[in-house]
Amino acid sequence: MKKLALHWKIIIGMVLGIIWALLSSSMGWSAFTIDWIDPFGTIFINLLKLIAVPLVLFSIISGVANIGDPSSLGRMGGKTLGIYLLTTIMAISLGLVLVNVIKPGKLIDDQSRIDNRISYEIWADSQGYEIKDGINYLQDPEFFERAQEISNLSKSELKEAAVEDKLETVKKRKETTPLQPLVDIVPSNFFHSLSNNGLMLQIIFFAIFFGVCLLFIPSDKAKPVLVFVDGINEVFLKMVDIVMQAAPFFVFALLAGVVSKMAGDDIGKVVEIFKGLSWYSLTVLAGLLLMIFVIYPIILKAFVKKIPYKGFFKAMSPAQTLAFSTSSSAATLPVTMECVEQNLGVNKKISSFVLPIGATVNMDGTSMYQAVAVIFLAQLHMIDLTIAQQITVVLTATLASIGSAAVPSAGLVMLIIVLDSVGLNPAWIAIIFPVDRILDMFRTVVNVTGDATVCSIIADGENMLDYNDPQNPTETFDLDS
Repeated sequence: MKKLALHWKIIIGMVLGIIWALLSSSMGWSAFTIDWIDPFGTIFINLLKLIAVPLVLFSIISGVANIGDPSSLGRMGGKTLGIYLLTTIMAISLGLVLVNVIKPGKLIDDQSRIDNRISYEIWADSQGYEIKDGINYLQDPEFFERAQEISNLSKSELKEAAVEDKLETVKKRKETTPLQPLVDIVPSNFFHSLSNNGLMLQIIFFAIFFGVCLLFIPSDKAKPVLVFVDGINEVFLKMVDIVMQAAPFFVFALLAGVVSKMAGDDIGKVVEIFKGLSWYSLTVLAGLLLMIFVIYPIILKAFVKKIPYKGFFKAMSPAQTLAFSTSSSAATLPVTMECVEQNLGVNKKISSFVLPIGATVNMDGTSMYQAVAVIFLAQLHMIDLTIAQQITVVLTATLASIGSAAVPSAGLVMLIIVLDSVGLNPAWIAIIFPVDRILDMFRTVVNVTGDATVCSIIADGENMLDYNDPQNPTETFDLDS
């Protein structure tokens, strides 16, 4: 076992967790699983939440501040960041369209979704969160008995939770103005924002603001701060690494507990969960493949005429293969730079500037997956997120992608942030854990392909692209060829 790679250990832990959940459901041991195994899954979530906020804070500050002297960036720097931001928004928007059209979370039986909904409302009340769609199933007497079975709460406690939630919802609606989402992004007390995972957009705003200001002060004064920030960032990345070493055990406990809570002693509900998970996987995969084979080529065609469709993928295939096998943009970066420089003909001055920035801020695949995952989990729990709430998902996923470390499964840590931002239970990541590794491999291919696309566009715009097809080095090709 010691010789196995970590991701194989995690996969084994996930499989064993699912087997245990099936066994405990069929044998009537769900209560034992929830009482004695699930708490370790909660510890895992708490550790990730503990790391997530400071990791995002210091990663974004470091990423923004390390861009360099703003006066030296000029047009090329602005174009690079602008196109990266544009592709990220396009990826998230595509994901939202697919998940709202396919609706994978609604493709399981209604009884399972009702039980999920009741569990969500009980959790939201215990955490002080507003019910996102303003509907409270606990106000309906026909669900009281089922809610008692799920939560072991008395009817009076359930009624009190329902009334309190309704009053809180009405109160918040009265305070809402058309520009309230914009107001909510800017914190009045940063330390209060740090203590509330639901205010992650405020933390991201502060981190970007702080990083930009570091660019505009004298380097001798900024350097000690940047060294400190980079050092702290490395500490939290090491914390992620240490926690992930124990992930196989934690993942076993997390999956066993979450599936047992959702299914109880009814094994049929376990089947329904994985039915929804299959549709979710297909939805994410469809979006990722569309980004790789349709969206990026269209963007490339719009700006660069001389790189053919097949030529681009032939040039980038070594980097894409490595990205798929390692699930790490950072590990793939040297090969990506080699492919872009030698096969696509991008000048090294461009690739050495654009690609490292891309490995930090361009996480199109991760952002799309986060958006689809949040909407899928909401659908699975009968929660209809409004357009405004989905826009919050887009904003949070886009900005949080800046702080996503270019290492395997970093997207899971960021997904906790996105779930918290819309008041959903971070523990729900256990539901999508079984398929995360294979989707992570495809997500990384999207990230690397996006980096190469933007790098080619910037190089062509700066007249630093010298592409020649290896089969016909003297010919100029059009993307349609």
